Amino acid sequence: MVWFAGIGAVVCLAYYGVIVCYSGISTSFAWFWPLTAVFLLGIAAGGVYNHFHPKRCPLWLSVSALTFFGASLVILCVVEVLVFLGASSSDMPNLDYVIVLGAKVEEGRISNSLQKRLDKAMEYSRRNPDTILILSGGQGEDEPASEASVMYEYLKSNGIPEKQMIIEDQSASTVENIAYSKVIIDRLEGEKSRNMEPSLHKAPGPFMVAEDKPVQTGILTSNFHVYRAVQIGKKRGIRELYGISARSDAVLFIHLCVRECAAILKDKLMGNM
Repeated sequence: MVWFAGIGAVVCLAYYGVIVCYSGISTSFAWFWPLTAVFLLGIAAGGVYNHFHPKRCPLWLSVSALTFFGASLVILCVVEVLVFLGASSSDMPNLDYVIVLGAKVEEGRISNSLQKRLDKAMEYSRRNPDTILILSGGQGEDEPASEASVMYEYLKSNGIPEKQMIIEDQSASTVENIAYSKVIIDRLEGEKSRNMEPSLHKAPGPFMVAEDKPVQTGILTSNFHVYRAVQIGKKRGIRELYGISARSDAVLFIHLCVRECAAILKDKLMGNM
């Protein structure tokens, strides 16, 4: 256990260095890695001390530390399995709507994460031209424009028809992305049902029955984010819901998955999923 904790601390510090060099010290949730390294070093130091002074270290302290570490590791592993399962989801074709979740935009350019989502949205849209894209993302305090408007212009400039896109620019979180997008979908479906005669088919017997085809919706986001987004959508009452996975940064993938684990636990505790 001592060697395991010590090696783990070194790995955490090394990966933190990679994150800082690659994307900057202000990278969201980057503090997790040095904090984890300190915790692991504490376990290693405690193990060494207990080895040389077995009667001076209280048993309850050792048991508590190991229990906390073991429980945290189990929870992390279970949640990460769910994240990876979401990331590996295959694209469902011919969906009625696809909610494309936004990501941070900066002056003069879009982020790497957002571009990967938009490239995936273009790929899906060209294969499924009847699918409506709901571009979801508001404007943060440090953003020059709403994420949805930037997404719209990017897709439009790359040949996606305007009639295939709808902007949702009020949301500020994943929960709001999905909640506000659902409002738009419900409104569109309500207008469609008012403007069209119900589709009828013959059933056995003398009656004609209206065909009730459920609306099929996709959520397109970064691979590590698919599981949480889909679970939030189901919690919000979207019945036929499918995840569409866009690639994410290979260097930051592990970090993003660990950060996502914390977000999943938070949303689960808050009742969002």
